[in-house]
Amino acid sequence: MNLLTTIKLKYTGVKLGYAFLVSILLYTSISCNDNVLDIAPSDRYSDLEVWQDGGLIEAFVNNAYAVVPTGFLYPFRNNLSCYADEIYYRGGGTDYINAGDITADRLYNLDRWNGSQSYWDVVTKTNIFFQNIGTSEIDEDLKARMKGEMNFLRAYAYFMLNQMWGGVPLITEPFELDSNFDVPRASYDECMNFVIQELDNAIALLPTTYADEDLGRVTKGSALALKSRATLYAASPLVNKSNDMAKWQEAADAAKAVIDLGVYSLFNNYKTLFLRENMYNSEIIWAKPFNYPISTERSFVELALYPNGYGGYGQPHPIQNIIDDYETTNGLLPENDPSYDDQNPYVNRDPRFYYSIFYDGAPFQGREVQTYLPGGLDTRESPISPWNATETSYYLRKFCDDKIEGPNTINQGNSPYIFIRYAEVLLNYAEAMYHLGDEATCREYLNMIRSRPGVEMPPITESGDELLARMRNERRIELAFEEQRYFDVRRWMIAPEVLNENASRMEIYRDPDTGKKTYTVAEFNERSFSDKNYWLPIPLSEIEKDANLEQNPGY
Repeated sequence: MNLLTTIKLKYTGVKLGYAFLVSILLYTSISCNDNVLDIAPSDRYSDLEVWQDGGLIEAFVNNAYAVVPTGFLYPFRNNLSCYADEIYYRGGGTDYINAGDITADRLYNLDRWNGSQSYWDVVTKTNIFFQNIGTSEIDEDLKARMKGEMNFLRAYAYFMLNQMWGGVPLITEPFELDSNFDVPRASYDECMNFVIQELDNAIALLPTTYADEDLGRVTKGSALALKSRATLYAASPLVNKSNDMAKWQEAADAAKAVIDLGVYSLFNNYKTLFLRENMYNSEIIWAKPFNYPISTERSFVELALYPNGYGGYGQPHPIQNIIDDYETTNGLLPENDPSYDDQNPYVNRDPRFYYSIFYDGAPFQGREVQTYLPGGLDTRESPISPWNATETSYYLRKFCDDKIEGPNTINQGNSPYIFIRYAEVLLNYAEAMYHLGDEATCREYLNMIRSRPGVEMPPITESGDELLARMRNERRIELAFEEQRYFDVRRWMIAPEVLNENASRMEIYRDPDTGKKTYTVAEFNERSFSDKNYWLPIPLSEIEKDANLEQNPGY
């Protein structure tokens, strides 16, 4: 059976809400002359009942939010940072992908086409919604808002599919059993045009803010911000081969529209802006909340990320490659700073390094993190959990709630997954303005981010190619581990440079007698990137089922 048939049938009955389960029987009817059999099922709603009840429709919309893939799905190997020059993940097929061995029948955790996190699930739900909402006689204001939400979610799903595969089938109606399933791919530009139109529809329908009971829903600002990201990607070298300035202007205008709303601002604490306690802070534009065990969705951030000596599984390990790109407090890369001491490497670094990385010697919960050998409590020699140790001497701290001790599936911080935040919009605007030739504005917006409270890094003053390099590194550091780098290195077409560089780790030896530590950087994880890897292969099972579905080159 074709995937598109499968998703249509799979979601004939859908699960609604976070705290209760209710089945909706869609596209199914029973006709029988025997009145004895005309009994309304007690655990289901008819199609008519669903689409004439605002509460049930809203629950359907809520469920569409629930299936949007995130980078927090436990145990974190679905996070796209594992497939960029940011993280080494122990197991899960990541080595094959990073070595360039991904194939059409082995996508592993990058399979967001028909894997456990599929953007087609979002498309299916939104298509069902739009097929039925027109006949609904519910409150018009509520209907308009929900239409805006579903326009946005469909736009986001197609945006992500487009960026991963470079053109996919554009399907806007649910499939019936007699439908033609041999749907050809639309081009990248056709998909992007559809995304922008959906976002423009959402912008016209969505409110700017919500009352407390609806916080977490997408807003006008969410749609504008996603449009900012989409137009920036469309202006970038990977797909804007002629460097069309009109595309950069469109990207600049989209970012400026978010800024001009006057709704968002940089939060005053980089470390805690990612935590549940600040889930609706001034910087977050769109985020997905978690509330386990009340809901069945899993994030388990602390359990997945904490060092093994603190009871965590320590599964993703930041690699030395990104550590080396955190500047010193002098505003220089370590390799360019004469004051940098490679035998005391974690002193006087960008404050975002300390907020984002568990490094050897980091103070945490009453002791220092120990990733040295021999005998470090957070290494493979740990008496607590030796099999969960880091391979790089680092653990990921960003997103962790430091107040959680002894993490498990119940004891966790429930950090939200942030899809879009205001800092990204400022970076988008800076990048677009740079390419439009306005370097002063580019520097101004980069320095807004660098001067935020708690970061306060020296201003960027460079111009030309040096400014371009600083701008890209600022984005790398500010948005580290937020699933941006995977796309950035591809759209900038620097992937052959940075993803062909093998991953490095820090080897730390501590003399048992003197306590003196020696730091040595060593390569340990082979990586390879070829031009075909700019786009993912369409799963082979889908190619075999759809005669009109053309595979990406090289696969």
